[in-house]
Amino acid sequence: MRHTISVLVANRFGVLTRIAGLFSGRGYNIDTLNVGPTHDEKVSRMTIVVKGDDKVLDQVTRQLNKLVDVIAVQDFREGEYIDRQLILVKVKSTERSRAELMQICDIFRAKIVNVEPEDLTIEITGDESKVEKFLYLMSTFGILDISRTGKIALPRQGE
Repeated sequence: MRHTISVLVANRFGVLTRIAGLFSGRGYNIDTLNVGPTHDEKVSRMTIVVKGDDKVLDQVTRQLNKLVDVIAVQDFREGEYIDRQLILVKVKSTERSRAELMQICDIFRAKIVNVEPEDLTIEITGDESKVEKFLYLMSTFGILDISRTGKIALPRQGE
């Protein structure tokens, strides 16, 4: 089972290393990790996606809460949060396939950000389901390269 965890941390040197060390030291693999500042320059938000059962998640949450620079830890349950990820994908294209690629991009509200004679680079944002469906369709044209941000998330209601 995949869990999405939001961790507010003090924006200090070494915090990311300590948190990553907590996961690796206990044998947990981080699926995705995204870190960025919040509206308060002294605080950063880490969005971590980790695989494991509820027992694993409970242990990780308890251990995170013990770290000095951790301000708050929130385990997001299905439907309690809004999430997005940004993806850049380079896809093969020809004169014949370009119109179809553009039509699919329009349907998914994706942007073509670079056009070359033999490929297009496309930017898409959305939840995991939308992005995976888009990538599935792009695979039929031939994906040449891909870069993903990982998931970012916020709670639907105020804490």
